[in-house]
Amino acid sequence: MRCPFCGHAETQVAETRVSEDGDFIRRRRRCAGCDKRFTTYERAEVSFPAVVKKDGRRTEYAPAKLRSSFALALRKRPVSTEQMDAAIERVEEKLLNLGVREIPSQSIGELVMRELKKLDKVAYVRFASVYRSFADIEEFKTLVDEVKR
Repeated sequence: MRCPFCGHAETQVAETRVSEDGDFIRRRRRCAGCDKRFTTYERAEVSFPAVVKKDGRRTEYAPAKLRSSFALALRKRPVSTEQMDAAIERVEEKLLNLGVREIPSQSIGELVMRELKKLDKVAYVRFASVYRSFADIEEFKTLVDEVKR
């Protein structure tokens, strides 16, 4: 680590502390050249895969979009905010664990549908009806019958 004061390449770590929530590490360093002290912070860099839309466009993953989709499907349903947050966290964890650079939007939709099916059947049907954009009532009826079983 280079010293921010004199640019010397050698610095020593004097003290290391993990933050209260464990999100980052704080290090106090001392420059071997000018003997000044400074602080650095280490944080894990996590990046979600890019989302490939149906038309081939690539966009950055938007956590707010996922949250709004869950909120809309679960609107006026007996599901707590904590349950919804846990489901969103599971989806995001799966996205990170896939270890891919790009993911089709359909795959994210399928992950959301799996989580909604566990949380609330009505929310699942709401989301699926929009997500799958059924061509006729028979396709919709098939989905409802599947949920009933």
